[in-house]
Amino acid sequence: MIKVLFVCMGNICRSPTAEVVFRAKVNQLNLLDQFIIDSAGTHDYHIDEAPDHRTQLAAKRRGYDMSALRGRQVDADDFMQFDYVLAMDNANLTMLQRLQPGNSTAHLELFLTFTESCLNKEVPDPYYGGADGFEQVLDRVEAAADGLLAHIQTRHFSK
Repeated sequence: MIKVLFVCMGNICRSPTAEVVFRAKVNQLNLLDQFIIDSAGTHDYHIDEAPDHRTQLAAKRRGYDMSALRGRQVDADDFMQFDYVLAMDNANLTMLQRLQPGNSTAHLELFLTFTESCLNKEVPDPYYGGADGFEQVLDRVEAAADGLLAHIQTRHFSK
């Protein structure tokens, strides 16, 4: 099993988007039984809340359903359970680096490092912006999800 955790600040916009997009791409390849895919936030602002309605609307327009997702906060145990812990931006990456136990083998980095199509390796937070911000998140997340999946297939399934 390959275990992937996507992390942003509140777990209601960027990381749940990454979770549903990556899950859909894995499912298209009939590999869902080989993965555990989840998302979390570095802050406790939205525990047990559904993703932001604007995030859900943008995702739905592209065929992704995130209505069953609920926010949760990342904890130190996640670094022991997940193979990949992928941050949406540098601020959250720094927080995760501080939280990661020394004996963790989790691969921790920015999610957008798995795509060359984005010059800026941060997924921008659309929460305080307009609808176009949610579309930009989806564009970047879809590109990075393809890159991550290719990386995982090469590293874990081609042996």
